[in-house]
Amino acid sequence: MVTRMAIDASSPVRNWRGLGPALPALVLLALFFVIPVVSLLLRSVLEPQPGLQNYAELFATSTYARVFYNTFLVASVVTAVSLALGYPVAWLLAIMPQGRANLVMAIILISMWTNLLARTYAWMVLLQRTGVINTTLMKLGLIGEPLALVKNLTGVTIGMTYIMLPFVILPLYASIRALDPTTLQAAALCGAGRWQAFRRVLLPLSAPGAAAGGLMVFVMSLGYFVTPALLGGASHMMLAEMIAQLVQSLLNWGLGSAAAFVLLTVTLALYAVQIRFFGGMR
Repeated sequence: MVTRMAIDASSPVRNWRGLGPALPALVLLALFFVIPVVSLLLRSVLEPQPGLQNYAELFATSTYARVFYNTFLVASVVTAVSLALGYPVAWLLAIMPQGRANLVMAIILISMWTNLLARTYAWMVLLQRTGVINTTLMKLGLIGEPLALVKNLTGVTIGMTYIMLPFVILPLYASIRALDPTTLQAAALCGAGRWQAFRRVLLPLSAPGAAAGGLMVFVMSLGYFVTPALLGGASHMMLAEMIAQLVQSLLNWGLGSAAAFVLLTVTLALYAVQIRFFGGMR
């Protein structure tokens, strides 16, 4: 009895000692995440004077509201298009012979590892009025004059979908590969067509991968800077570019911190929703 009480009394000590190997990581997390986030929050409510005026201005000004609208619109469209394109690619990777699947996977990974700025400039060359896409369409007689594909939300969506697509394909591929092939065979034997098998079998079973990939793409799209700045222009500004201008050009640290904290809050909320609905699924 006494021995058991002594063991129970010492268990918190053992738990704290068990954190020893993780201490460097915890210190690093505190220095480069917790402290900056707390500093961000303090700046948003203390500068230029204590209060919530920065948040009030952020949501009451039509210009800033438009930036939020652009940001969430582009993030939503990019996520939806990436999921729509990612499903067939992930499915093909799962059913391809291993050699071909490895080749396609290598191409996808190479596209991820290519410099982001180089990829964005490549899309600027392709999408401009005298670029390859407009020139080809005009030679084929499909259009009479060049399409406006850059300096607008269309260009931002195209460029960001290309960049984000691998982040959907990889988790979807992992989810589909983990499925038992006999499940779809059983659905076919029961009379289910291809669309029914996809909607009622494959889609629910691969939902965790789709949720993980969709959340990753949506969150990354909310905070993207380079591609929207180059393909969108000032009239179609997104939140990350606005924060950079507020801090670097206008030196409005209070308003910039408020915008950044709102972005962080939305990100954490989306992550909590994903954990709540998909965290326990396998």
